[in-house]
Amino acid sequence: MPELSSQDDSCAVLEREDHHGSGKLTRRASADAALALHAPSFGRRHQGPRRAVTEMIVGTPIEQQPSFKADFQHAASETYLITQLSFKLLSYLGVGYRWVCKLMALGLYALFLMPGFIQIGWYYFTSPCVHRSIVYGDQPRNRYLFRSTLKICCQQRFALSRLDLYLPEILDKPKPAVAFVTGGAWIIGYKAWGSLLAKRLVERDVIVACIDYRNFPQGTISDMVEDVGNALSFFCNNIASFGGDPNRLFLAGQSAGAHLSSCALIIQAKKQKLNGRSRVMWTPSQFKMFFGISGGYNLLELVDHFHQRGLYKSIFLSVMEGEESLPRFSPELVVKRKDFQPWIHLLPPAMLFHGTADYSIPYHATVRFADSLRAAGVKVTTKLFPHKTHTDLFLQDPMRGGRDELLEHIVALIYEGEDVPESVVSEQLVPEILLQLARLVSPF
Repeated sequence: MPELSSQDDSCAVLEREDHHGSGKLTRRASADAALALHAPSFGRRHQGPRRAVTEMIVGTPIEQQPSFKADFQHAASETYLITQLSFKLLSYLGVGYRWVCKLMALGLYALFLMPGFIQIGWYYFTSPCVHRSIVYGDQPRNRYLFRSTLKICCQQRFALSRLDLYLPEILDKPKPAVAFVTGGAWIIGYKAWGSLLAKRLVERDVIVACIDYRNFPQGTISDMVEDVGNALSFFCNNIASFGGDPNRLFLAGQSAGAHLSSCALIIQAKKQKLNGRSRVMWTPSQFKMFFGISGGYNLLELVDHFHQRGLYKSIFLSVMEGEESLPRFSPELVVKRKDFQPWIHLLPPAMLFHGTADYSIPYHATVRFADSLRAAGVKVTTKLFPHKTHTDLFLQDPMRGGRDELLEHIVALIYEGEDVPESVVSEQLVPEILLQLARLVSPF
């Protein structure tokens, strides 16, 4: 008997329960069932058998979120992991005034924005719309664990690739869905960094999946792209089980996440062309559009710039697996190659955003990538935001409240040709004076 995929498995459970139950399954029940199937087993040992799906139909909620104890253990294992990786990272960095200054600036930056981070953190851990740590792959995100009884617990629950899923409160019909890959200079990326954008999109009736991936020194560029590709495979093949519309899928990435997303699309397009549609798990054309936010797409031109900004060339080349790998992981250069032309048509349309005051990754990186895509035949549009920095678009502006220009552009494209859900007036999360101070000291 053929093995069921994750999506088929959830549908099979729904069909069995509905056959013996009484009533039509709702989309919310379907999503809850999918969450139950993909939820980790750790923390359920003393709860007895899993509740039947029919119980959810009559209003008995299934326990989808980790307990406080599990969250505490997760935080402990993350702290231990980060400590070990930090020491390893320091061995690469050595002692240099640039990164020391950047570290101090990062601390001040986080302090000034702390009122907003606290509110977003509260939403992340308490909102019923947020379903944390859905397993999407078998690669370890946390490789270093306590050498104690906690090690067994963490291996069972956390030694797998995961993503966070944000679902609208009402799943009355299939919703558009966005897979989002966060930034973090390929070193400090984490799925929770997408909480603010995800919250705003969920308020506009959009499902969001924020993807986690291995960072350096836990992994190098090949590992990161592989993780993103696996997550996108899970997203494309399972999002319908969570209430998403398979015909309205979008991919978004910010900073390093935009680079990794575009790499994953290009590599998958090549796989599809070489192996055929029936022999790949997902295709780039399943996405209606790619949103690239403040991304860098030509590593050869950025390596010296990053060195001057404090991401030293030695460590950057370690992340990217050596100087010889830079062209291979530079989407701008790959799409120009003649051998890539036969499968360039498999890429989705692109919408690229960038601030003109971005000093971390100059906006010219987006302009040149757009020119390369356009010359190769890909439909691409750019939107430059005057006087906006690397973090203005993604953090300070959304925390300012009111109308978020970047969000409105994305929502308009998601619902192009449809009725756009009514705009929600966002509250101000951080006082203006703190936002200005954060902008002043931002290391990004």
